[in-house]
Amino acid sequence: MHQQLQLVADEYRSAQARLHALVQAVPEERWGKRSDPGRWSVAECVAHLNLTSMAYLPLLQHAVSRARMLEPRPPGRYRRDPIGWLLWATMGPPVRVRLKTIARFLPSSLAAPALLVQEFDRLQAAQLDCLAQADGLPLSQVRVTSPFNARVRYSLYSCFTILPRHQHRHLWQAERVWA
Repeated sequence: MHQQLQLVADEYRSAQARLHALVQAVPEERWGKRSDPGRWSVAECVAHLNLTSMAYLPLLQHAVSRARMLEPRPPGRYRRDPIGWLLWATMGPPVRVRLKTIARFLPSSLAAPALLVQEFDRLQAAQLDCLAQADGLPLSQVRVTSPFNARVRYSLYSCFTILPRHQHRHLWQAERVWA
């Protein structure tokens, strides 16, 4: 796997390990409780990540398929486009700017922690599979439209780097609920 894509895969796996550490640290009965009415609970953070992954997964799969149709050129170096870089730069922890999400990504009902984590793991495996399938493809030439805002488009490589960073953002948030 290309070195840059391996780093992205490592970020996905790091987020997954972080979630599993959170499972060990936070008692199940506290997952659904908010420490502050204006902040999400641990369960809401994970449910939001699952909603996000469910929305992005078909976009990633379709974009990888489109990238396969392009002339394959071994990438020397992948680059984020300006919008992708900006989103990546502002997405990660520590969170300096709080953003409200759109209704589609607000967790409405919360499953048991074990089910939330099981779904996260399933979606994580699917995203890692997409990343592996993307290896060697011209990821900077394929655009992805954000499901958060249809006016925002960025390269597939940018998308792959933004998603685990978004996960770390909300896992950081979840860790602080009861820290």
